[in-house]
Amino acid sequence: MQNSEVFILAIESSCDDTAAAVLHNDKVLSNVVANQLIHTQYGGVVPELASRAHQQNIVPVIDAALRNANIKKEQLSAIAFTQGPGLMGSLLVGSSFAKSMASALDIPLIAVNHMHAHILAHFIGEEGYEKPSFPFLALTISGGHTQIVKVDDFFDLTIIGETTDDAVGEAFDKSAKILGLPYPGGPLVDKYAQLGNPKAFAFTKPKVPGLNFSFSGLKTAILYFVQKKKLENPNFIEENLNDICASIQYTIVEILMDKLKLAVKETGIKQIAIGGGVSANSGIRKTIKEAEQKYGWKTFIPKFEYTTDNAAMIGIVGYQKFLSQKFETSAVVSKARIQF
Repeated sequence: MQNSEVFILAIESSCDDTAAAVLHNDKVLSNVVANQLIHTQYGGVVPELASRAHQQNIVPVIDAALRNANIKKEQLSAIAFTQGPGLMGSLLVGSSFAKSMASALDIPLIAVNHMHAHILAHFIGEEGYEKPSFPFLALTISGGHTQIVKVDDFFDLTIIGETTDDAVGEAFDKSAKILGLPYPGGPLVDKYAQLGNPKAFAFTKPKVPGLNFSFSGLKTAILYFVQKKKLENPNFIEENLNDICASIQYTIVEILMDKLKLAVKETGIKQIAIGGGVSANSGIRKTIKEAEQKYGWKTFIPKFEYTTDNAAMIGIVGYQKFLSQKFETSAVVSKARIQF
């Protein structure tokens, strides 16, 4: 189903960001995100507070997305929303609004897998950004997920490796907490890592068979390391913060790269696309880019605004589903856990 005038309103509310975007075919006309600062004082996302904030933010965010796109709601072709995975209360705010608005406008409703969206974000029509061709390997790395996905088509995706415990984003945030850094700590570890020596301290990489990951052991090793060093020198963290962060980041990037290299070897696929909030990390982006020269890979790194949770990526899946007429009824339910 081809149509040169497809306008998709996309809604993302899987965690603590309320986002809305308008796409004209594969081009983003607007991409609005409202962050929830309230969680910083708790050191993590509080689900009940998140869902309440979504209720406050969703109308003004959608209104801003439509105004920024210079589109009237009557011009919309369909509404796409995040079905899961995510926090149930947060997901329900987005899905309820999407269902009501689609029903009121009598236009199709499209349910989107949040992790699917991180992968298809590479297909947003953005000047200066090349789109991968099929098949390719996607490394999806975020606060809740770490996966290697074999992507054979827009709707033909197979997880070939995933974390057996904690996600890579959680490993960054928990390491930051051990170092006394505020939430969210991942970006701060990245910031200080750029000023430090990545070989200053050695952390053992977990031995996990196949293409799966594990980060819980690394977090424990970092905790014991810091506790031991603080007993020897109470000012150890303050005096070595840059080097500690650089060493942690170096180890995490090495873990990811080891599995990617194995995935390329096993599949023969040398096209690699990264996505998810942690793909904004400078160490990961730099190492992935260097792999082009080092291993002969073709790599795809998304624009910063499409790495963290946003609605534009929900919209691009919505567009592809619209072309295939993959629509839902109002009976569709949100899911905290969801498969491709």
